[in-house]
Amino acid sequence: MKTDIEIAQSVEMRRISEIAETAGIDEKYLEYYGRYKAKINLSLLSESKKEEGKLILVTAITPTPAGEGKTTTTIGLADGLRKIGKNVVVALREPSLGPVFGVKGGAAGGGYAQVVPMEDINLHFTGDFHAIGAANNLLAAMIDNHIYQGNALRINPQRITWHRCVDMNDRQLRFIVDGCGGKVNGVTREDSYDITVASEIMAVLCLATSRSNLKERLSKIVIGYTYDEKPVTAGDLKAVGAMAALLKDAIKPNLVQTLEGTPALVHGGPFANIAHGCNSVMATKMAMKLGDYAITEAGFGADLGAEKFLDIKCRSAELKPSAVVIVATIRALKMHGGVDKKNLGPENLEALEKGLPNLLRHVENIKEVYGLPAVVALNKFPTDTDAEIDLVIKKCRELGVNAVLSTVHANGGNGGIELANEIVKLCEEENDFHYAYELEGTIEDKIRAIVQKVYRGKDISILPAAKKQIDHLTELGYSNLPICMAKTQYSFSDDAKKIGAPDNFTVTIKNVKISAGAGFIVVLTGDIMTMPGLPKEPAAERIDIDDNGVISGLF
Repeated sequence: MKTDIEIAQSVEMRRISEIAETAGIDEKYLEYYGRYKAKINLSLLSESKKEEGKLILVTAITPTPAGEGKTTTTIGLADGLRKIGKNVVVALREPSLGPVFGVKGGAAGGGYAQVVPMEDINLHFTGDFHAIGAANNLLAAMIDNHIYQGNALRINPQRITWHRCVDMNDRQLRFIVDGCGGKVNGVTREDSYDITVASEIMAVLCLATSRSNLKERLSKIVIGYTYDEKPVTAGDLKAVGAMAALLKDAIKPNLVQTLEGTPALVHGGPFANIAHGCNSVMATKMAMKLGDYAITEAGFGADLGAEKFLDIKCRSAELKPSAVVIVATIRALKMHGGVDKKNLGPENLEALEKGLPNLLRHVENIKEVYGLPAVVALNKFPTDTDAEIDLVIKKCRELGVNAVLSTVHANGGNGGIELANEIVKLCEEENDFHYAYELEGTIEDKIRAIVQKVYRGKDISILPAAKKQIDHLTELGYSNLPICMAKTQYSFSDDAKKIGAPDNFTVTIKNVKISAGAGFIVVLTGDIMTMPGLPKEPAAERIDIDDNGVISGLF
């Protein structure tokens, strides 16, 4: 079978002007980046008179090394909707170079459900992440320069919370000492780097609704604290105008296409742990303006990605989804039932039944906690047996939700037609969308609501350092913001080893910090890495380019 990159390179792409015409985008809104990529001017949002289309979220069960295929399903569903004659636009996150060169690979879909040009999207693309990194590092430079030039704001060098960033997995940069070499070379202090997708500027750009809103959010970014524990912001440092200037093009959504020519907006990519893990609000709104159906996805399982999409992004941008797709594989469910990754092929109904509560809990959350209609997309593998498939369908029906087979990886849009028909039906249903918590409660109340309602945990345990941080943020007036949970993606709990659907557990709150520009409070429940490292055999070792400029080894 062909690799993903071989499939992508075998398909003849249409010029991006044709894709824009398909999407109903006038030429005046396009800024071309070669033949197959373009940025879309933000004025389209205010000037379009078209009624907004239906918004469909694609999420998944708790991820396992066996894989679920969430992005692939998102793309295949969009192609499937086009196959049945629907006007649809897909909105996705941009890949980070870290995973591309590390162990996870790119994020452009897979098999015959991909967005293209796959190589460009996974490598540099239109330079958005570089612009975000430049804005991030400009702010860092201005912080240290301010201290060097006399420190009129009385910034405490030991309380600087802003880190430099680079879009690469580089564990060497997690903890560094800089400003060495005497007074002329700056103030010596401990520092660190984050990967660019963990920068608050990435989250800010993805939640901004306009250029003026972007600048307003940038100005609120807290970079650290004074000697008397008062917050210092990017606005205090007069950095906002220059940062926004660096982001002048990055703020515009990028237009590309699926292998089948469906218009796709690929824009932004915040960390799904430390931030909210969704593509930009502007790309999502643009997809809704252009299509009668807008398909988007959120990072990790529904307890993280969907929770943040619904409680943070939808609240902030006043979005109301029409339906939710929950992606699952029988292989992954058997892993949740305790089967080793090496033994997932043979039929094992006992393990599948043990793993199914993970899927069913996610379904219950979407339907009951958030009041949204849902469908399970069962991403089919050749090893899946009829008995295993029948068991999943039966258990889902007992919860009042349909499970539909998806073969988009092998068959593209044709493999997503059944799922597309189910989504069209669900979008016509009335829904009672609501959030898991309201903003008026205390920080502790909101954390507890997520843990008890979404994770189904017993309670929370707040460590003394975290309690002190909560009290400080409350005193500073930040308690009315939504919560962005940072926890392992591999379990409903804060313990990655508790697979399936654990209950009666307590979630330990270790640290709490403010992302005032993004507009949420980050709650850390474990050792979340904001700078990943490369594996023993990184994917970078297998990537190459020939004399004709053809890239190989990407996946």
